[in-house]
Amino acid sequence: MKSPSPSRHHHTDPASAIPEVRCDVLVIGSGAGGLSAAVTAAHAGARVEVVEAAPVLGGASAWSGGWMWTPGSFFAKADGVDEGAEKFRTYLRTCLGDDYDAERIDAFLDGAPRMVDFFHHQTFMRFVPGTTINDIYGDLPGAGTGHRSVGPKPVNARRIPRPLRRKLRRQLYETSFLGLGIMAGSDLQRFLSASRGDLRGLLHATWRVGLHIIDLVVHRTGMQLVNGTALTARLAKSADDRGVGLRVSAAAEELLTDEDGRVIGARVRTPQGVTRYLASRGVILATGGFPNDVERRRRLFPRTPTGREHHTLAPETADGSGITMAEQVGAHFRTDVASPAAWCPVSLVPYRNGRVGTFPHIMDRAKPGAIGVLSTGRRFVNEANGYYDYVEGMIAAAPEGEPVQSWLIADSRYVRRYPLGMVKPRPVPLFPYLRSGYLKKGRTLRELAQVCGIDPDGLERTVARFNDGARRGVDDEFGRGSTPFNRYGGDKKSTPNPSLGPVEKGPFYAVRVVPGSFGTFAGIRTNKHAQAVDADGNPIAGLYVVGNDQASVMGGHYPAGGINLGPAMTFGFLAARHVTGNSRNE
Repeated sequence: MKSPSPSRHHHTDPASAIPEVRCDVLVIGSGAGGLSAAVTAAHAGARVEVVEAAPVLGGASAWSGGWMWTPGSFFAKADGVDEGAEKFRTYLRTCLGDDYDAERIDAFLDGAPRMVDFFHHQTFMRFVPGTTINDIYGDLPGAGTGHRSVGPKPVNARRIPRPLRRKLRRQLYETSFLGLGIMAGSDLQRFLSASRGDLRGLLHATWRVGLHIIDLVVHRTGMQLVNGTALTARLAKSADDRGVGLRVSAAAEELLTDEDGRVIGARVRTPQGVTRYLASRGVILATGGFPNDVERRRRLFPRTPTGREHHTLAPETADGSGITMAEQVGAHFRTDVASPAAWCPVSLVPYRNGRVGTFPHIMDRAKPGAIGVLSTGRRFVNEANGYYDYVEGMIAAAPEGEPVQSWLIADSRYVRRYPLGMVKPRPVPLFPYLRSGYLKKGRTLRELAQVCGIDPDGLERTVARFNDGARRGVDDEFGRGSTPFNRYGGDKKSTPNPSLGPVEKGPFYAVRVVPGSFGTFAGIRTNKHAQAVDADGNPIAGLYVVGNDQASVMGGHYPAGGINLGPAMTFGFLAARHVTGNSRNE
């Protein structure tokens, strides 16, 4: 049931004949950052409108894993883990180096636990704790081995009102099983155990897939929402419960200012024409950064000469338009970050209808029995480290004059036990992926190398060296399996090292991997309140920026999984508290 909310004012400006919508706070964009801001502002009593350019809500957040880095939450304290903010700062100082922004980091570390507490206890949002999710660089001072992350609790879409349900972005097909989302953690592990004949795993997978098939027959869509779809569905319902206007197919084209330069709203194009949204307190920009802005990619992304060599996982509407609008009112676009984007290795999946999907390689790289190599046949990175590290290593090591690309190489045991990109383990057959050319196969390593265009001698030497160490449980070249993060991503049944296993049983398989991203790190410069600022650091009155439109609080580094969504939700929360006058000296 919706909480009472002042009615919105819709009227037409007689001078211009352009319809107007008046509210207290206008949020542009409906990913995690935008919806976090909308719910928080509406909870404080503000009249809030959300406009979304896409025909569905959720942005890139809906296609994400949904996990967010939020150290110091009440979940950790309930488990007896109270590390203290100084330990978090120690880790971040070490990871970020000169890119450490003390004021914004302090705002984030103070705000994240309060954000989690607010949403979990006062809205339809429910979290589950990431008790075993490790920080990526476990050998650095202050690194955590769990209790620093939260993710969305799965939810059945039947709990979402049908009109709102129609507005939600669906699960990204490439990260699903026939459209069924699988949640990282125990859900995924049970599915993987089913491929080995484990009875409990088989029962779990049969139950989950069976319910999904029923949903497809009855509702024509999956109803078991997990990961990013659960996150955005819960946030959208929390907003709807508080009377927030959620308008889709409504693309903001220009920010409106008064004679003093204060941002007072936006010009929004809808299928019915142009509408002026006027916000008495302020505008919160959350349009998803610029991962689909080809020209900005060409200028800012390394080894991307045309801008089209990059393949993002973000929706098409994350095209940099929000950043352009902010620049037009004086906000500073900050590009001096360690990396312009949140890199993720991806593979391109051809379908029979001509569509090409984009698959994110999140968990397959750490499993025993696979390695990543360049055209030289040589490894270039610790494959079990973060997705950011894999792409950064690929960009740095790929031979000059060649496209930036690598191949994930695996043997026959691997492909029957674990996913290799889009390829699913037993009992799913391999032939559709072989037929499409997505999966390459060779009876021997040399044959596979020739199929892929890899140096055969180089590949054979690399595999021989890797196998020698893998049998002993060590990676002398890159230290794979030496950190808790590496070992967590592996297979605990694999000994002596969960992340290492020889690549030796033919036939052999490969998937081509290229640079991609979840979103961008370069963005609008903001202060600790998420207010947009100009080149001199002065706030742009009435304008707040959150999510990937905001320059990364991590300075373009990737110290832990969830450092996109955690800050997005947190700064959305802080921006809304500030714009409604409810901040506590934040």
